[in-house]
Amino acid sequence: MRFFSATVSLSLIAGSMASGCASDAPESEPTAAIDEDYGKPLYGVDDSAASKADSFDGAAGPKEAGLSSTSEVWKATKRWYQTDAAAGLAWPAGSTLTWDEKYSAWITSLEKIDGKDGHDTYRLTTPWGKSLESPRLECAEMAMFLRVTFASWYGLPFYMTAYNASMGGSMYFGHFGIVNSAGTRISGFPKFGTDYKDYTASLATKTNAQIVAAWPKDANLRTKSLASNRDDDNSAVLGAGAYTGAYFDEIFLNKRTAHFLTRMLTYFGSIHLASTQNTFNIRPETIRAGDTLLERWQRSGIGHTIVVARVDHLAEGKLSIETFFGSMPRIQGYWYDTNLSKGYFTSELTGGEGSNYEGDKYASLGGGLKRWRTPVSKSGKWYNIVPQADRTAFVDGADLAAIGKRPGQFQELMGTLAPNEAREVMLQRIDVARSALRLKPASCSNRERREAAFDDLYELSAEEFGMSETEVDETYRTLEDYVLAELEYAQSKTCCWNSTNSDMYLVVMQLNEERVSDSQCIEPLVFKNDNGYKVFADYAASMGLGSRWVAWSEDEPCAQRAVARDIETDHAWAPFCSVRDEVLGNEE
Repeated sequence: MRFFSATVSLSLIAGSMASGCASDAPESEPTAAIDEDYGKPLYGVDDSAASKADSFDGAAGPKEAGLSSTSEVWKATKRWYQTDAAAGLAWPAGSTLTWDEKYSAWITSLEKIDGKDGHDTYRLTTPWGKSLESPRLECAEMAMFLRVTFASWYGLPFYMTAYNASMGGSMYFGHFGIVNSAGTRISGFPKFGTDYKDYTASLATKTNAQIVAAWPKDANLRTKSLASNRDDDNSAVLGAGAYTGAYFDEIFLNKRTAHFLTRMLTYFGSIHLASTQNTFNIRPETIRAGDTLLERWQRSGIGHTIVVARVDHLAEGKLSIETFFGSMPRIQGYWYDTNLSKGYFTSELTGGEGSNYEGDKYASLGGGLKRWRTPVSKSGKWYNIVPQADRTAFVDGADLAAIGKRPGQFQELMGTLAPNEAREVMLQRIDVARSALRLKPASCSNRERREAAFDDLYELSAEEFGMSETEVDETYRTLEDYVLAELEYAQSKTCCWNSTNSDMYLVVMQLNEERVSDSQCIEPLVFKNDNGYKVFADYAASMGLGSRWVAWSEDEPCAQRAVARDIETDHAWAPFCSVRDEVLGNEE
């Protein structure tokens, strides 16, 4: 399940730290060691017993007395538990919703559209009326991006906690900047309040149309990307050569927030979303838009983050839940309807009752349904608390029995599909993975995703339709499944190659269509490393697509970079030549 990892380089922090108004020379920005599992310079979480203890008040954050306006990203003028009568993006004037409820309403209001990446995604609209399709982000990045964006737009407090012993322990990334427990800026990180501009106040008297027409640009910000492989970070909605920094420049009048986000999305991942210092577990029946669902199959490595997009309460207490998520390579938020989403909510990986290969209970790994803690200031410190209004929904992270029951509870709450409906969902999952592979044919994550759906289809077909696995393959397999066979991630360098493209897919498939068209069956040539990729590159040149064939590159940290030949997984499918005629017939 490597498609959930995060690949980020330090390209976003290269060059000058300031964009115009800082007079002192920039300091050297600190970084973190590259996490081999995440593939990014990731800070850790505090594993001490005190920090892991789950409570309403949570652990103490930074001291207010040490905070400085020079480090501040935005001013927190409101609190999440308060109400505000002014109209907003997803609520009318006179609304009695708290800001926490308004966040949920905003997520619900995101328009579902057909995105430029070729799948359903969402449209983001700013308070000034600018609309853009979803950015391309990885899964944990997507959840953090949305929360920070809303908090910044409306002057709400926000922070997340990380840990790095060499930097003094706990680190806090929030509206106050990047600080330590004393509230002091961690040396080397920007003085956001003076290094970057906030144009919000200067444009406050303008109409939205006037603001959009005179939208200020930050040239330095627009060069920033979150990936060394810039194709992975290309913001498709803004055209060629525009990256995440350019996207942020288009949605924030406060450029400090944009620069802050580039740091936060670099150093934080799903392990921080799983931490009880930043989020808390909730009961399934209390789910609402804006919550997050985490898959965690290991204690400290990568996971998968899913954002709850919409929740509808149906008859007899049933729920319809739609979601979206980012992935790797970065994609626009991928929108799943309730039937596709159900597989995540009912999976044991989301804090279920089973155990992983190391014997750890999934319920103990931080997975499952989460809600954001909300910052309050008290006794001279910031605290990330469980809001009063949510305390009846709270599930203590130490209550593994209650945590472990939640996937089963979602199984009941989200209903049971008829066998033919369940089959359609599985076929849709297969099609989703195939569509992604047509854009990025080296993606091992989508090869895994396709085969996981086939595994479920094999089981359902045997139980409900009396079909053998071979009959399933004859009915539903296509040539591309065999060509883009699933690979062992740790033993296959193809899995690190995120820069493959749709033209390369066409080359690989046309070569194989010619290869298998002979009257005497020949097995397809799997697209993988076999002492390199020369046979495919040569064929691309013969097609006049040599310039579109991208040489292999280490687009994410790749411990298996030196392997001579990739290793395929043990396939459940029938050998190609035994089902050749049926499979090729499915291509028509």
